[in-house]
Amino acid sequence: MANHNNILDRYTPGARLNHWINAILMICLALSGMSLFHPSLFFLSELFGGGVWTRIIHPWMGVLAMLSFLGLVIRFWRYNLWTKDDSAWMKNVNHVMSGDEAKVPEAGKYNAGQKLVFWSLCVLTILLLTSGLALWDSQLGHLTTIEQKRLAAVVHALSAVVLIFVVITHIYAAIWIRGTIRGMTRGSVTGGWAWRHHRKWLREEVGKSK
Repeated sequence: MANHNNILDRYTPGARLNHWINAILMICLALSGMSLFHPSLFFLSELFGGGVWTRIIHPWMGVLAMLSFLGLVIRFWRYNLWTKDDSAWMKNVNHVMSGDEAKVPEAGKYNAGQKLVFWSLCVLTILLLTSGLALWDSQLGHLTTIEQKRLAAVVHALSAVVLIFVVITHIYAAIWIRGTIRGMTRGSVTGGWAWRHHRKWLREEVGKSK
């Protein structure tokens, strides 16, 4: 909601806490996963107490990450539904990249790029969860065959690589678009930021405050 200081509330404390818990878990999963992926990266396992502890902790962190991500999905899925304006936004994404967002349809709470990140993470999280469960020998090993484990290992590795790329893109965009990170640290954004990047959402918020 907008206030008299030209500051708009964007994220509640609960949403921000949910986001940062998920972010920390994803970073830990990426580091622990890489340590188990290749011998040259095994040194990363020292961050988690060594190889044995890394193998024990990694899947449990995956379960926690899935639960925290589910919290984000419940909070934000309705704002990430695709519309015709999003398709038009994507067709003119070159204007966004050049900083001329006036030439693309006004964005709501999230633009098409952010929605793609959201739904990509949804699909990748499901792939990582299902393949990870198939690889969890200590708990569920008796439920899958060797062939299924091999397939799961490939799916898990490829999904992890793509997810890391998506997350890096998400972080880069948050840094590149000035004022964005403030929304997830302070919970608010300036009216100027909202007018430039999420004009439709700004109109909706101003309408609520009248």
